[in-house]
Amino acid sequence: MTPDATIDRRSYLKAVGAVGATGAVAGCTGSGDGEDGEDDGTEVINPGTAPGFPPFEYTEDGELVGFDVDLAEAAIERAGYEVGEWTEIEFDSLIPSLTQGNLDLIAAAMTINEERQQQIAFTDPYYESDQAVLVAEDSDLSPESVDDLADQRVGAQSGTTGQDEVDTLVDDGIVSADDTRQYDNYTLGVQDLENGNVDALIIDIPVAQNFADGRAVSIAFTIETGEVYGMGMRQDDDRLADINDALAELQDDGTYDELVAEWFE
Repeated sequence: MTPDATIDRRSYLKAVGAVGATGAVAGCTGSGDGEDGEDDGTEVINPGTAPGFPPFEYTEDGELVGFDVDLAEAAIERAGYEVGEWTEIEFDSLIPSLTQGNLDLIAAAMTINEERQQQIAFTDPYYESDQAVLVAEDSDLSPESVDDLADQRVGAQSGTTGQDEVDTLVDDGIVSADDTRQYDNYTLGVQDLENGNVDALIIDIPVAQNFADGRAVSIAFTIETGEVYGMGMRQDDDRLADINDALAELQDDGTYDELVAEWFE
């Protein structure tokens, strides 16, 4: 449920994000336009994501929507910046695009890990998750542990921690490398799962549950990974501290909980 049914979600987020820090900050990527169409001096932060990961980010009726989209926009505006144009690309292209300056902030349910921290900086964590193993409802496969995936065709979205778990299955000799599948996004993977072209997908729990609620797939078991998500920014971007402060404010004033209730409950 939205906090106010009389206005749309984005209008609401603009309202709650109206208060925030302002001033000159290093790493400026542009200025915003005021109501008269002239430059009002507000710095722009251009966010990027990888659709196909509902309810965090996906396309609905041609519009980019999702928990990450709303949270990122609220945080950017609460921090005193203007939300720029969203970049929608494949997940494993997000970090290169960020470091090359093609976007300023990654909001894509990205797990904080050591490898990624060597390339980019993360905000404080904003979500916790484990991995789930998804199977087709009409499948004869009913795995209860990773050992039950032996000799099965297992897939994940490339560049994700789900793919890391698939790689671990290969390294442990449970699954053959020839039996693994990589997808640009999980929507394609679920289609393959329903069509019998892959036997199982490894995917973040909330996204797996979202697919299970609306598609002919179900969660077989979970893999405890203790992951936390963060938004990514360049390591030399001083605005990271402002985004962190904004995320903390959104949690303290109840906005974060309202978004969780809207997208996950």
